[in-house]
Amino acid sequence: MISFEPVGEVAVLRFDRAAKKNALTPAMLRDLVVRIAGCNSARAVVLSGAGDVFCAGFDLTLAKDDDGALAALITELAAAIGALRDVPVPVVASAHGAAIAGGCALLCACDFVVADQASRIGYPALRLGISPAVSAPSLASVIGCGPARRLQLDPGVISGAEAARIGLVSDLMNTPAECEPRAIDLATALGRKPAAAMAHTKRWLNRINPLMESGACEAALRASLEGVGGTEQRRLLAEAWSRT
Repeated sequence: MISFEPVGEVAVLRFDRAAKKNALTPAMLRDLVVRIAGCNSARAVVLSGAGDVFCAGFDLTLAKDDDGALAALITELAAAIGALRDVPVPVVASAHGAAIAGGCALLCACDFVVADQASRIGYPALRLGISPAVSAPSLASVIGCGPARRLQLDPGVISGAEAARIGLVSDLMNTPAECEPRAIDLATALGRKPAAAMAHTKRWLNRINPLMESGACEAALRASLEGVGGTEQRRLLAEAWSRT
């Protein structure tokens, strides 16, 4: 459910589940980690999604009949965030259309994010009793603790234009169709920069960021997992499914 396309020296990875708005499964996230590890020979990576949106978040239908599905989704998301941060080449995301919940969390692990003005970005998972804490360190490292607190505790979505204003989006386009081409162009330009210097700089930026220390990330993962299977979360998910 993740496709790979080489464009020059750029590795373009796309979530390839357009019929489901690229909703994430544990297997997709594990595959993403494997594919990112295989991109070390590329000069840059673009993370995109097939169809109209980048990613609609977790495929929560998996949790209807599998009590372990939600915990697996959160755990694999944490691994994907770490993999995107640690890859030594620049990573550019094409957040066209929407980047919701887990999709938004992945944006925070990328070096640059391209989105369209009307793209829907945010963390509505809290409405379902699911804590987005797992992505709090990476989000706060990008936009600061105050804006991150607002975005995670107020479970709505913001526009691509607002995401650019607060620093979550680096490049703002007029239409969704412009996002992936711009992401590839940006990644191509970044890939032309000296590779060793790029890798050393990324590693140093990660090292000086206390929010992304392994201890903080592990604690954030535990915070998200603590609420899984609780009464509130089960009730809110059941209510959501009854409305669909």
